[in-house]
Amino acid sequence: MDKIKMFAYNYRDFDEKQYFDQFADEFGIELKHVPFSPTPDNVELAAGCQCLNIITTPLTAEMLEKYYALGIRYIVTRTIGYDHIDLEACRRLGITVANTPYGPEGVAEFTLMLMLMTLRKTKSIEHRFYGQDYTLKGLLGKQLSGLTVGIIGAGSIGSSLIGLLEGFKCKVLVYSPRKNKELPAYAEYTELDDLLKNSDIISLHAPSNESTFHMLGKDEFAKMKDGVVIVNTARGALIDTEAAIDALESGKIGGMGLDVIEDEFDLVYYDRREEILHKKPLYLLRSYPNVTMTHHMAFYTEQTILTMVRDSLRGARCHFDGKENPWKVC
Repeated sequence: MDKIKMFAYNYRDFDEKQYFDQFADEFGIELKHVPFSPTPDNVELAAGCQCLNIITTPLTAEMLEKYYALGIRYIVTRTIGYDHIDLEACRRLGITVANTPYGPEGVAEFTLMLMLMTLRKTKSIEHRFYGQDYTLKGLLGKQLSGLTVGIIGAGSIGSSLIGLLEGFKCKVLVYSPRKNKELPAYAEYTELDDLLKNSDIISLHAPSNESTFHMLGKDEFAKMKDGVVIVNTARGALIDTEAAIDALESGKIGGMGLDVIEDEFDLVYYDRREEILHKKPLYLLRSYPNVTMTHHMAFYTEQTILTMVRDSLRGARCHFDGKENPWKVC
């Protein structure tokens, strides 16, 4: 089979290399790579390649036009989400875009972990423990068992989380534009307003698009129970960050578990330890004792890294062989 020439950005030696080596050989791909992100200034690095392999770094219309002029006709992102790519520009130029979905179990488990950590105030417990403060006052948590959990989005991850919640004997409310007929009987579909009003915990599993932008904002927070816990392992843009900060400071929101935040593309996955970041909302949220934050890593397991690398290459092979590509998004 003819070799496919691929250029990979954000290539990681410590976890991806073994899989790139294995599957590039298996699928007949000649791979060039760099450890950093694509920018308007390094587009030329992909000269001579037919396809691009990226992660959650923005590809603007300006960059895409340059890549097209170099001969790029296929772009794959090693992520489920693809909102960082200007799809309209890709359609106009005739560039095919693909993503790499992975099994939902890892994110669902991580979401459950954030729920439990927030309910049991583990951030405050850890801070006290390392400061040798072994008191209990202020650390009284809540049991997940018996609470009402609202799931927004019943796709693969939301559905997987619902399955995990069965053992906790929770009441589960679900809002999703698309109904999943295979949801367990203990999960009840409801309207969004009813979910907001009746849930003790709300977990987001919706995609990021125009219709879901800031789907939780000032008006939605006002409808929620006092002390509600909100968990987001989906996309930062689903929550109006400024409104969430106000709701945290008023006590309307009792705690948050966040793996994602708005305006994070230039943060993950970089070392910014020596920099002053112009991210005031991030600094505020991170400072609150009832907010647990991680850096967009709910997906990060051995199984998902293998899947993401393998399918980013396998989809390219399908595309250039003229076969059906199940990972194609546009």
